Amino acid sequence: MVQCEITYQGGLRTHGVHGPSGAHILTDAPVDNRGKGEAFSPTDLVGVALGSCMLTLMGIAAEDNGWDLDGAGVVVIKKMKASPMRHIGRLEVQLSVPGQWSTEQRNVLEASARGCPVMASLGERVQVDLQFTWGA
Repeated sequence: MVQCEITYQGGLRTHGVHGPSGAHILTDAPVDNRGKGEAFSPTDLVGVALGSCMLTLMGIAAEDNGWDLDGAGVVVIKKMKASPMRHIGRLEVQLSVPGQWSTEQRNVLEASARGCPVMASLGERVQVDLQFTWGA
């Protein structure tokens, strides 16, 4: 169990504190939803969580196998839908992994990314388009 505390600061902005580490994060409503867009929006953080989770699980698999995953990255493009209520409609996830990888290694790393708990938590309303670029 992890506890986080979030406080509304007015102006459609929140301040969150991660209980175990004390790390801080701000959110701001996006410009297209009456905010200033000066920080991550809550829905942006869903994309960040997904990409970070995938890289973390790939990192665990790489460490377990003695592989070097340094320099791997992910770009997540979030697309919202307005109907029936405003929600994330699609997350386009582009994972780039530098270096040379065998088919077997790629399969292990791709399965690790697809096994991400954040992805498993998104449900059917959010389409996830996942692409890998190897040797990038």
